[in-house]
Amino acid sequence: MMRRFSDAFMMQTRPPTLMAAVEYHPTAYRTHTLGQIQESGSELLTTEVKICGFMEAVRGKGKICFMDIRDGTGRCQIFFKEGTVDKQTMTRAQNLARESTVQVLGVVAQKRPPKVAEGEPIPPPTYEVVASTFNVITEAATPLPLGVIDTVSVGLDTRLDNRFMDLRRAHVSAMFTLRSRVLQYGREHLITEGFKEINSPKIIASASEGGTNLFPMMYFDTPAFLSQSPQLYKQLTILGGMERVFEIGPAFRAENHDTYRHLNEFISFDIEGAWMDDNDVMAVLERMIHHIWQSVADNDQEQMDIINHYRISQDEQPITVDVPTLPFPRIEYCDAIKMIQDAGKDITWGDDIESSHCDIIAAKYPGFHFLPRWPMAMKPFYIHHITGEDGATGEQLSRGFDLNYGRDEMTSGGQREHKVEVLEKNLRNKGLEPNDFSFYTDGFRYGAPPHAGWGLGVARLLMSLTGARNVRETVLFPRDRQRVTP
Repeated sequence: MMRRFSDAFMMQTRPPTLMAAVEYHPTAYRTHTLGQIQESGSELLTTEVKICGFMEAVRGKGKICFMDIRDGTGRCQIFFKEGTVDKQTMTRAQNLARESTVQVLGVVAQKRPPKVAEGEPIPPPTYEVVASTFNVITEAATPLPLGVIDTVSVGLDTRLDNRFMDLRRAHVSAMFTLRSRVLQYGREHLITEGFKEINSPKIIASASEGGTNLFPMMYFDTPAFLSQSPQLYKQLTILGGMERVFEIGPAFRAENHDTYRHLNEFISFDIEGAWMDDNDVMAVLERMIHHIWQSVADNDQEQMDIINHYRISQDEQPITVDVPTLPFPRIEYCDAIKMIQDAGKDITWGDDIESSHCDIIAAKYPGFHFLPRWPMAMKPFYIHHITGEDGATGEQLSRGFDLNYGRDEMTSGGQREHKVEVLEKNLRNKGLEPNDFSFYTDGFRYGAPPHAGWGLGVARLLMSLTGARNVRETVLFPRDRQRVTP
């Protein structure tokens, strides 16, 4: 006997370990998601449901056919047979273009189990919907700009030009599901350590970190810039007594880099904490990354499996979520320079550590590792230093640090200078005018706690988690030197 779905009957998908349950309520277009059909099919048998999705494939001619549809939660087979639907509906279904959007009214049934060899385990049951009403919401044009369910390799530019279609591919969808989870896990960890989320302005009057890598703009009649960092505003909240703050937001850098790891607009985790030094915030950072990796390992193996399925189809090695051991290794700048010199590379104290140098360090430390105690001359004006804490050449060291994963820089951070007279001296040393930063420095004239913080690029974090070879793979609509659309 058929049971009709009522608004009071709402199914819930099975929650991943340690995550809050996801509850999908009925909408004007569907009573259930496709994920709910598979997760709760045994409870829904003989229930009439209304479902929607993209049409992936159709098989069969004549009096029966099978259609596979997909939504953001899963897939489901639709069974059409004459007598349940009319001939016109059957013809429409059998000739529909892939990726058309459809709506189906029908009854949940258990699919016939596949034949298995003797002694082989029987797979768990799966479910289908026997259609009684079929509606094409929109029909897709042909040909598609790129394939969705095939495994043919597609160039990155083609993918980005047609990102709306690229996102329908399972491994791409899994990438951005993981990105959402990484943001969630990072946010929840910082909150558990007492950090409050803030939002800083992205239109600013002067450089956050010095230098000229800024995008200029006109703010009505006033020259302004897009923010290259929330740094100064994070510090102002600390001066205001907020104690511990974090932001997840965009930053803009007018840099001419055009590499696999650089973008001109990016999203980062940024934190600032009072009564903390560089060692304290390095510990916050490694604990947060540990929590993210552990949470992905506990909750999101399904997304990793989807990515690995595609990687294997492209003759690439699958990736694993190896939760990093705490604490992360720390290789001070002076030791890193010596390590690079010992490898026969031409580098002197005070030089930047380039990617080719990082390869040498990564050979010994392939995972996450900190590079603390950089020369003060190489760090922004707001980084703290301790007089007498000098490097191998007797020059002043800073309390600034980087975090690398293998050869790639992930984070820049450090303890901040909290004495106004030192800040103003640092600004002059960088060729900047202190009066241009009075909105910032004035806050330090009325009592300032020692504080520290960092910024961590989300896209590069996703690269290290998923094995993506280009940062553009981990950003929905990347902005680089060549790309400003879509």
